[in-house]
Amino acid sequence: MRDASGVPSVGCVTIPAPASGPTATTPTSTASTPAASRVRAIAPDLARGLMLLMIALANMPFHLYGRDVAMSSMHFDGGDLGDRIWQAIAIIAIDGRSYPLFAFLFGYGMWQLYRRQLAAGATSLEARRLLRRRHWWMLAFGAVHAALLWGGDIIGAYGLVGLLVGWLFVERRDRTIVIWASVLGGLLALGALAWMAMGLVATLFGVTDLGDVSLPAVAGIDSYLASILARLGMWAPVTFVQGVFGLAVPVAILLAILAARHGMLEEPERHRALLAKVAVGGIAIAWSAGILAFLEHVDVIPVMPTTFWMLHTAAGVAGGLGYAALFGLVAARLAQRPLGPVSKALTAVGKRSMTSYLLQSVLFAPVLSAWGLGLGGVLTEWQGALYALGVWLVTVAVAVALDAAGRRGPAETLLRRLAYPRDAKAQPTAMRDAAAPSASSAPVPTVRG
Repeated sequence: MRDASGVPSVGCVTIPAPASGPTATTPTSTASTPAASRVRAIAPDLARGLMLLMIALANMPFHLYGRDVAMSSMHFDGGDLGDRIWQAIAIIAIDGRSYPLFAFLFGYGMWQLYRRQLAAGATSLEARRLLRRRHWWMLAFGAVHAALLWGGDIIGAYGLVGLLVGWLFVERRDRTIVIWASVLGGLLALGALAWMAMGLVATLFGVTDLGDVSLPAVAGIDSYLASILARLGMWAPVTFVQGVFGLAVPVAILLAILAARHGMLEEPERHRALLAKVAVGGIAIAWSAGILAFLEHVDVIPVMPTTFWMLHTAAGVAGGLGYAALFGLVAARLAQRPLGPVSKALTAVGKRSMTSYLLQSVLFAPVLSAWGLGLGGVLTEWQGALYALGVWLVTVAVAVALDAAGRRGPAETLLRRLAYPRDAKAQPTAMRDAAAPSASSAPVPTVRG
């Protein structure tokens, strides 16, 4: 699964270190069964396809406007029964969980690309240069996406973190990555607990209302030109502050590199017991924190607003890992029988995840924003969730059509053309199109301490 593990501790689950040394370069001779090959083909893409539904649902509240929203989210401060039911589902299971999952799958793919280039004959320097070019272009894609349609873009943030991780960690030993993931994860957890403690202390002193404070609704801006500046103003901190210093994204990407080195998503049948523990533990942690955040949102727990906000965010990393593990288990089960139309459709979306993600904004912003049709000022939250589901289904239909035609997504094609060297000798076709080797059959890249 384009997931993350290796030697670290995820929740209470300890992931064993590989038996081989950190500089091993000899391929193993483990044979892959047909079922395992199919799992390797579908597990990461299946996870991405389902992840994009979660992202559409998580982004929807940001496209609604004209009503009071909570300080710690963009969910309505109030609403009818349908809104309350949807808010419970979103806050507990989706918000703050989909983007760590996205980061995890991005990091998993980052290591796969690096390993694939080495297997095709590239040097380590050439492979790292390719990663660097891709990530710079992702940062540029994110800026354009934010300016035109969606200030909450995360392509740029993942490109920026990818630059840092590729520079600092892609060739490091498992142990080094484990230490850094543990330190950063520990800081994230301590920050969440400290924030919660401050909120509870403030509540003891009678601070349970911070007044009329809420996030501005960028979607409610009437002028498209003015909305460009507002979206870029939203995108910059999301990319350069929250993306890096929020710690959730770097932790998820580091864990993903570890998981990819051990083939957790490509060969889930070999890691079934561990995946089950991570799925149950990660989702339980995330949903427990989500319940607290929802009870705060509906004032069942009368505490200072945002008291459980950082706890909810930190637990989202565990939730992202749990969902990735769950999708790996689903893929392992699907490998036991022929893939049906639903599985094929989900993997088609996953193979074109950037195109599908950008297409969501094309279908969201002009329809819902005040500078467009303005439906975001009319829809309730549960109606918006149904619209988000419809948007995702449209992206599925587009991906299936592209898959049937044997075509990549246009965003993936453009990124590929920009990132790969134009000199055919420097980037032979065999290197560009080599299938990702399995974790059990590929040479292990030499890593440094």
